[in-house]
Amino acid sequence: MRKLIVGGSQVAVLAGFNELGHLCVNYLSLALPGNLIGMLMLLTLLSSGIVRLSWVELGANVLLKHLAFFFVPIAVGLMAFSSSLQTDGIAWLITLVVAAGAGILSAGFVTQALMNRSRVTAERRIAC
Repeated sequence: MRKLIVGGSQVAVLAGFNELGHLCVNYLSLALPGNLIGMLMLLTLLSSGIVRLSWVELGANVLLKHLAFFFVPIAVGLMAFSSSLQTDGIAWLITLVVAAGAGILSAGFVTQALMNRSRVTAERRIAC
């Protein structure tokens, strides 16, 4: 029972960051999705140590475990565009593959750059 309350509270905190991001977007008239702003705020607070990972980890793991469930509305929404998919399906597929590839490549390059930077910094510390 305690785990359910803690997990539910953590999901509520994550939902609060999402809502806070939407409020910021509406208030500041930003051309970004509110959930992205909320995630960036959470990332900033986690990185700075103001929010500890243990405060949201259980709730985040619950959401990640059921992530596929959140794609059901997208799949249902695509059914409304069946005529567009029939006429422009190949263009959609190419766009999705290129966008996913670009995201994966950029994430890989950034990760490698950060790992190399971390390795160089560690080598400098050892040399001193």
